[in-house]
Amino acid sequence: MNALGMLSIVRDALHKRLSPESYARKIGVRFGEGCRFINVDFGTEPYLVTLGNHVSITDSHFVTHDGVLWVFRHEAPDSDLFAPITVGNNVFIGMGCIILPGVAIGDNAVIGAHSLVNKDIPSGVIAAGVPARPIGETAAYWQKVQARTLPTKRMSAHEKRAYLEKHCWAGRDAPSVTNTRENRGGMGSGQGE
Repeated sequence: MNALGMLSIVRDALHKRLSPESYARKIGVRFGEGCRFINVDFGTEPYLVTLGNHVSITDSHFVTHDGVLWVFRHEAPDSDLFAPITVGNNVFIGMGCIILPGVAIGDNAVIGAHSLVNKDIPSGVIAAGVPARPIGETAAYWQKVQARTLPTKRMSAHEKRAYLEKHCWAGRDAPSVTNTRENRGGMGSGQGE
Protein backbone atom coordinates (compact mmCIF):
# COMPACT_ATOMS: atom_id res chain seq x y z
CA MET A 1 0.00 0.00 0.00
CA ASN A 2 1.31 3.42 -0.88
CA ALA A 3 1.38 6.49 1.36
CA LEU A 4 -1.82 7.95 -0.15
CA GLY A 5 -3.71 4.72 0.52
CA MET A 6 -2.52 4.67 4.12
CA LEU A 7 -3.44 8.33 4.56
CA SER A 8 -6.95 7.60 3.25
CA ILE A 9 -7.40 4.77 5.78
CA VAL A 10 -6.24 6.99 8.65
CA ARG A 11 -8.48 9.87 7.49
CA ASP A 12 -11.54 7.58 7.32
CA ALA A 13 -10.77 6.11 10.75
CA LEU A 14 -10.53 9.60 12.25
CA HIS A 15 -13.72 10.70 10.49
CA LYS A 16 -15.56 7.62 11.82
CA ARG A 17 -14.32 8.27 15.36
CA LEU A 18 -14.74 12.06 15.50
CA SER A 19 -17.98 12.41 13.54
CA PRO A 20 -19.64 8.98 13.35
CA GLU A 21 -22.98 10.24 11.99
CA SER A 22 -21.29 12.25 9.22
CA TYR A 23 -19.13 9.24 8.36
CA ALA A 24 -22.18 6.96 8.24
CA ARG A 25 -23.86 9.30 5.73
CA LYS A 26 -20.64 9.42 3.69
CA ILE A 27 -20.59 5.62 3.31
CA GLY A 28 -24.29 5.47 2.40
CA VAL A 29 -26.22 4.66 5.58
CA ARG A 30 -29.65 6.30 5.50
CA PHE A 31 -30.89 7.58 8.85
CA GLY A 32 -33.15 10.19 10.40
CA GLU A 33 -32.60 12.91 12.98
CA GLY A 34 -31.17 12.63 16.48
CA CYS A 35 -29.20 9.42 15.96
CA ARG A 36 -26.10 8.43 17.95
CA PHE A 37 -23.48 5.95 16.72
CA ILE A 38 -20.60 4.85 18.92
CA ASN A 39 -18.08 2.56 17.19
CA VAL A 40 -20.62 1.04 14.78
CA ASP A 41 -19.57 -1.15 11.84
CA PHE A 42 -22.16 -0.88 9.08
CA GLY A 43 -20.51 -3.68 7.10
CA THR A 44 -19.46 -3.91 3.48
CA GLU A 45 -22.78 -2.68 2.06
CA PRO A 46 -23.71 0.22 4.37
CA TYR A 47 -26.07 1.64 1.74
CA LEU A 48 -28.41 -1.30 2.50
CA VAL A 49 -28.91 -0.07 6.09
CA THR A 50 -31.81 2.31 6.87
CA LEU A 51 -32.41 3.71 10.35
CA GLY A 52 -35.24 5.91 11.62
CA ASN A 53 -35.07 8.93 13.95
CA HIS A 54 -33.54 8.81 17.43
CA VAL A 55 -31.60 5.55 17.07
CA SER A 56 -28.69 4.83 19.42
CA ILE A 57 -26.19 2.08 18.56
CA THR A 58 -23.03 1.19 20.48
CA ASP A 59 -20.17 -1.04 19.33
CA SER A 60 -22.37 -3.17 17.09
CA HIS A 61 -22.08 -4.74 13.64
CA PHE A 62 -24.48 -4.85 10.68
CA VAL A 63 -24.17 -7.69 8.14
CA THR A 64 -26.10 -7.22 4.89
CA HIS A 65 -24.79 -10.24 2.97
CA ASP A 66 -24.76 -13.98 3.46
CA GLY A 67 -21.15 -15.14 3.73
CA VAL A 68 -22.20 -18.80 3.64
CA LEU A 69 -22.16 -18.61 -0.18
CA TRP A 70 -18.42 -19.15 0.20
CA VAL A 71 -19.22 -22.87 0.46
CA PHE A 72 -20.92 -22.73 -2.95
CA ARG A 73 -18.26 -20.75 -4.84
CA HIS A 74 -17.49 -23.72 -7.12
CA GLU A 75 -21.14 -24.10 -8.13
CA ALA A 76 -21.91 -20.36 -8.37
CA PRO A 77 -18.66 -18.37 -8.60
CA ASP A 78 -20.41 -15.06 -9.40
CA SER A 79 -23.32 -15.27 -6.95
CA ASP A 80 -23.89 -13.22 -3.83
CA LEU A 81 -26.89 -12.94 -1.53
CA PHE A 82 -27.89 -9.60 0.03
CA ALA A 83 -30.78 -8.29 2.11
CA PRO A 84 -31.37 -4.81 3.56
CA ILE A 85 -31.61 -4.03 7.27
CA THR A 86 -34.25 -1.59 8.53
CA VAL A 87 -34.46 -0.09 12.02
CA GLY A 88 -37.45 2.01 13.11
CA ASN A 89 -37.70 5.18 15.19
CA ASN A 90 -36.66 5.53 18.83
CA VAL A 91 -34.56 2.38 19.02
CA PHE A 92 -31.66 1.48 21.33
CA ILE A 93 -29.21 -1.21 20.17
CA GLY A 94 -26.92 -2.18 23.04
CA MET A 95 -23.22 -2.87 22.98
CA GLY A 96 -21.87 -5.77 20.96
CA CYS A 97 -24.94 -6.66 18.91
CA ILE A 98 -24.88 -8.30 15.49
CA ILE A 99 -27.74 -7.48 13.14
CA LEU A 100 -28.08 -9.98 10.27
CA PRO A 101 -29.35 -9.55 6.69
CA GLY A 102 -33.03 -8.92 6.04
CA VAL A 103 -33.90 -7.97 9.62
CA ALA A 104 -36.44 -5.26 10.46
CA ILE A 105 -36.48 -3.80 13.98
CA GLY A 106 -39.68 -1.93 14.84
CA ASP A 107 -40.21 1.44 16.55
CA ASN A 108 -39.61 1.93 20.28
CA ALA A 109 -37.54 -1.25 20.54
CA VAL A 110 -34.55 -2.11 22.73
CA ILE A 111 -31.98 -4.72 21.72
CA GLY A 112 -30.01 -5.98 24.72
CA ALA A 113 -26.21 -6.06 24.73
CA HIS A 114 -24.45 -8.87 22.83
CA SER A 115 -27.61 -10.01 21.08
CA LEU A 116 -27.69 -11.70 17.69
CA VAL A 117 -30.68 -10.36 15.74
CA ASN A 118 -31.55 -12.87 13.02
CA LYS A 119 -35.33 -12.29 12.85
CA ASP A 120 -37.60 -9.27 12.81
CA ILE A 121 -38.20 -7.58 16.16
CA PRO A 122 -41.66 -6.01 16.58
CA SER A 123 -42.28 -2.45 17.76
CA GLY A 124 -42.45 -1.79 21.49
CA VAL A 125 -40.38 -4.84 22.45
CA ILE A 126 -37.23 -5.44 24.46
CA ALA A 127 -35.33 -8.29 22.81
CA ALA A 128 -32.12 -9.97 23.91
CA GLY A 129 -30.13 -13.16 23.54
CA VAL A 130 -28.52 -15.39 20.95
CA PRO A 131 -30.67 -15.45 18.99
CA ALA A 132 -32.53 -12.34 20.13
CA ARG A 133 -36.07 -12.96 21.30
CA PRO A 134 -38.64 -10.73 23.02
CA ILE A 135 -38.19 -10.62 26.80
CA GLY A 136 -40.47 -7.72 27.64
CA GLU A 137 -42.21 -4.58 26.48
CA THR A 138 -40.60 -1.14 26.47
CA ALA A 139 -43.74 0.53 27.91
CA ALA A 140 -43.82 -1.91 30.84
CA TYR A 141 -40.11 -1.37 31.49
CA TRP A 142 -40.61 2.41 31.57
CA GLN A 143 -43.46 2.05 34.06
CA LYS A 144 -41.24 -0.15 36.22
CA VAL A 145 -38.23 2.21 36.35
CA GLN A 146 -39.74 5.67 35.86
CA ALA A 147 -39.98 6.47 39.60
CA ARG A 148 -36.31 5.56 40.13
CA THR A 149 -34.85 7.75 37.38
CA LEU A 150 -32.57 10.62 38.37
CA PRO A 151 -32.34 14.11 36.78
CA THR A 152 -28.62 13.89 35.87
CA LYS A 153 -28.58 13.88 32.06
CA ARG A 154 -27.84 17.60 31.60
CA MET A 155 -25.38 17.86 34.51
CA SER A 156 -21.65 18.29 34.09
CA ALA A 157 -19.49 15.34 35.12
CA HIS A 158 -18.63 17.14 38.37
CA GLU A 159 -22.27 17.96 39.16
CA LYS A 160 -23.34 14.42 38.33
CA ARG A 161 -20.74 12.86 40.61
CA ALA A 162 -21.68 15.13 43.52
CA TYR A 163 -25.39 14.41 43.01
CA LEU A 164 -24.90 10.65 42.79
CA GLU A 165 -22.60 10.51 45.79
CA LYS A 166 -25.14 12.48 47.82
CA HIS A 167 -28.30 10.70 46.70
CA CYS A 168 -27.22 7.14 45.95
CA TRP A 169 -24.84 6.23 48.73
CA ALA A 170 -25.75 8.69 51.49
CA GLY A 171 -24.81 7.25 54.85
CA ARG A 172 -23.56 3.89 53.56
CA ASP A 173 -20.67 2.33 51.76
CA ALA A 174 -20.97 1.84 48.00
CA PRO A 175 -22.18 -1.74 47.44
CA SER A 176 -20.25 -4.36 45.55
CA VAL A 177 -21.24 -5.12 41.95
CA THR A 178 -23.18 -8.18 43.12
CA ASN A 179 -25.17 -6.13 45.62
CA THR A 180 -25.83 -3.44 43.03
CA ARG A 181 -27.46 -5.96 40.66
CA GLU A 182 -29.52 -7.46 43.46
CA ASN A 183 -30.72 -4.11 44.76
CA ARG A 184 -31.38 -2.07 41.65
CA GLY A 185 -34.29 -4.07 40.22
CA GLY A 186 -33.60 -2.95 36.65
CA MET A 187 -33.15 -4.95 33.45
CA GLY A 188 -31.15 -8.09 34.01
CA SER A 189 -31.73 -8.08 37.74
CA GLY A 190 -33.97 -11.11 37.62
CA GLN A 191 -36.74 -9.21 39.41
CA GLY A 192 -40.05 -9.44 37.61
CA GLU A 193 -38.58 -10.69 34.34
